[in-house]
Amino acid sequence: MKSVQQFCCAVLVLAAAVTPKLGLAQRKQRSVPRAPTYEMRRIHDPNGIGKFYMGREIAHVMGHQAADWLERPEREEEERPSLLLDLLNLKPGQVIADIGAGSGYLSFPIAQRLGPTGKVMAVDVQPEMLEIIRKRSAEKKLSNVIPVLGDEKDPKLSPGSVDLILMVDVYHEFSYPWEMGQAMVRSLKPGGRIAFVEYRLEDPTVPIKLVHKMSEAQVKKEMAIHPGMSWERTLRDLPRQHVIFFRKAGGAR
Repeated sequence: MKSVQQFCCAVLVLAAAVTPKLGLAQRKQRSVPRAPTYEMRRIHDPNGIGKFYMGREIAHVMGHQAADWLERPEREEEERPSLLLDLLNLKPGQVIADIGAGSGYLSFPIAQRLGPTGKVMAVDVQPEMLEIIRKRSAEKKLSNVIPVLGDEKDPKLSPGSVDLILMVDVYHEFSYPWEMGQAMVRSLKPGGRIAFVEYRLEDPTVPIKLVHKMSEAQVKKEMAIHPGMSWERTLRDLPRQHVIFFRKAGGAR
């Protein structure tokens, strides 16, 4: 009889020990965010790919053949990229990810502001764009611009390595914005920031095709599903774009 009682007690102790662990595992499973669904529509804007995310159509990607357009002389007057660099509050020694870097139009002036102790991770999905960046890095004798070949779902940045992610007129072209958002958040250091620079959908006078604009409300909606990220501020100092900042929890401001 005594051995039976001892066996029953052992089973109860084991069950008590396992149950909390199971409960914790279940809570962790519930806390993992679920990916929103993508919707394909046959009738859509010809400048979009027919794929919709959280009510927004995703735009076609600008190919490397249009690299010269990124370097056009009138860009400073139209968009004030030099002012954008001031608004980013860059600091020497930081690691900045320029996602959708293109020809490196912004990567190079950012690298100069960061100094030799800082780094710019120039991310693009087009090898042709990265080759342009390599050639220009050699011409400018800049060693702190690092070309990174990303893909549609992942910018290929090390976890917890980046102070600021900059995306200039590129997020609206991501084929998989939820997956990219998850990967970008992972790559940020605690307290790191993401800056969305997008043409203002709210302003009908901005001469850009509709699917290549984004409203502040839509950007906030799409970032709200990423745990640990919070809206910080929105700047409207640029002629055509707004700059929408989000910050990852933790770290010093």
